[in-house]
Amino acid sequence: MKDWTLPTAIALGTVCYLTFRWVPALDEAGDWLGPVFDTLFPVSVFLTLFVTACKVDFHDMRPHRWHLGVLVAQLLLVAGNVGIIFWVQSDLEQKLLWEAVLTCIIGPSASAAPVVVGKLGGNISTMTSYTLISSLASALMIPAVFPLLEASANATLGGNAPSFMSAFLMILQKVSIVLLLPLALGWLMQHGAKGLCKRLVSIPDLSFYLWAFSLSITTGITVKNIVNSDASLSLLLWIAVACFLLCWVQFFMGRFIGRRLGEEINSGQALFQKNTALSIWVAYMYLNPVASIGAGCYVLWQNIINSLELWQYRRIGSGK
Repeated sequence: MKDWTLPTAIALGTVCYLTFRWVPALDEAGDWLGPVFDTLFPVSVFLTLFVTACKVDFHDMRPHRWHLGVLVAQLLLVAGNVGIIFWVQSDLEQKLLWEAVLTCIIGPSASAAPVVVGKLGGNISTMTSYTLISSLASALMIPAVFPLLEASANATLGGNAPSFMSAFLMILQKVSIVLLLPLALGWLMQHGAKGLCKRLVSIPDLSFYLWAFSLSITTGITVKNIVNSDASLSLLLWIAVACFLLCWVQFFMGRFIGRRLGEEINSGQALFQKNTALSIWVAYMYLNPVASIGAGCYVLWQNIINSLELWQYRRIGSGK
């Protein structure tokens, strides 16, 4: 059953959204459930990391060589992508395509990455450390890079586009709520409520299934963005293909770096598994809404790869 959890979550999110969209009798229920799921999504992401934090050895949360290697790779990919966007600035569809790709590079490592790393036998503590480093790096890069790409941001936002510092603080606040706060609570649980902490940790695969629930909601949002987009079909297909290729490029780059710097599993997940919910949000904030479809497609591809990794790891572990 575990081999099919993530594909099932993706299918469930897709079917649920399309059902509510195309069945008129469900319009009233959909209007009521929409805000409920908007609230449940960040809560489920928060709980996923909180349960994971209860397992973390905080004494091992220090910088490692592979952290620097992965961060440098991300910076180089961002710089190359930004250069391409400026090069194709006059071609709107090309510009939108590469902006969609950028959202899948510049975003921080996913808060669920430690969950996958733990399932693959990697080091949860060092992976959690990198999610903090990556989030701070992205909080600096996003407000610095995105406004440069959209010179019309002030007009689009009615002349009230956020300044660098306000954008930095907004993104940092968003990341902190779903990343730093659950870590702090996990540390408090380990030291002040050890019995409850042990009971939470003892529940098999709790964080994994919380993450799968979040994936269902994210998939529904992605399908909604695609269905309601006014972009051409060819552009949508190019975005989907480009993000698929990017997913594998970042995966193999991360693994390559990890093989040379000590932690192959962690490094691979750190570079390719992205916080796509945050990427979708910042795409809406700074770029054309079509760019957010890139992050939406990416979450589907990365979780298909995660499913394959988990299936292979369990197959090898069982000796089949």
